[in-house]
Amino acid sequence: MLTVYTCRPGDNSSPANLSVSALPAETVWIDLCNADAAEIAFVERSSGLHVPTLTELSEIESSSRLRAEKGALYLSTPIVFRTPLGEFHTTSVGFVLRSDLLVTVRYAEIGAFSAFAEQATKSATVHHSSAGAFVGLLEAFVDRMADGLETIGSELDEVSKRLFRTNAPKTAVHLRPAREDADLKEILHRVGGAGDLTAKVRDTLLGCGRMVPYVATLGADWLPADVQPRLETLRLDIASLNDYDSHLTNNVQLLLDATLGLINIEQNNIIKVLTIVSVVGVPPTLVASMYGMNFKHMPELDWAWGYPYGLLLIALSAIAPLLWFKLRGWL
Repeated sequence: MLTVYTCRPGDNSSPANLSVSALPAETVWIDLCNADAAEIAFVERSSGLHVPTLTELSEIESSSRLRAEKGALYLSTPIVFRTPLGEFHTTSVGFVLRSDLLVTVRYAEIGAFSAFAEQATKSATVHHSSAGAFVGLLEAFVDRMADGLETIGSELDEVSKRLFRTNAPKTAVHLRPAREDADLKEILHRVGGAGDLTAKVRDTLLGCGRMVPYVATLGADWLPADVQPRLETLRLDIASLNDYDSHLTNNVQLLLDATLGLINIEQNNIIKVLTIVSVVGVPPTLVASMYGMNFKHMPELDWAWGYPYGLLLIALSAIAPLLWFKLRGWL
């Protein structure tokens, strides 16, 4: 889909006739979302700019993500977005920025684009220029990333309270192991999900953080005076969000280590129980096997109290290890 914007209140349109050679008057932003070949050809013909392909946008080296060519800046960065199903994915987004035109290329529906497009057509806060549209889009991305990091922080805080709670609710003894296993499994899933989203947000912030100073430096001659301070503010915002993202990453690692540690403790408790059972069962088995031998001359066979004597030995051989484990603090 191809949409052109003038970034003036109440004015946005889509070119109906792709066979024309000129863009609509006062166009400052062209948005290509899953564009077909005809739409891409129209943009390249009418603007004289090259529209990057998905393969070009997916390159990870800095020279491919940030480059200047024939007076235009070609930029790309991964952007994290939320699907209608609530899942978080990352997609590459391209920006072709020139003094008079901005072209954005994307292959997924991203909420920040829709929100900014609505703002650009209803509010006069968006500067009527290609640089103004570019900065506005980056501000929308940063706002979404900030909201996402706040959500992650709240999620990790809730998990931390649940994991390190001191006054745990009482649970029936026969349900306690199953309940604790289910809780630890759920916590592990939540911590892992938070860590995955934090990494995706970090990639987005890193990409945006590279683009801002690059545009500010190479576009210094034609950037509007009203836009330059906003770029500096964006740079500071991204730096602060990167610091907060690092803090959340450390918190994720702490909670992950703590959860795995508790899982190891639960496993050790199971091994301990199995060890106690096996040790307690060995001496009685030894006594029973001794008196189960079929020898002709066994003095105990002629005793009137031989059978109770054997049972007593079996009981004592089972109780003695239990007492020893009790003294050692295993029970």
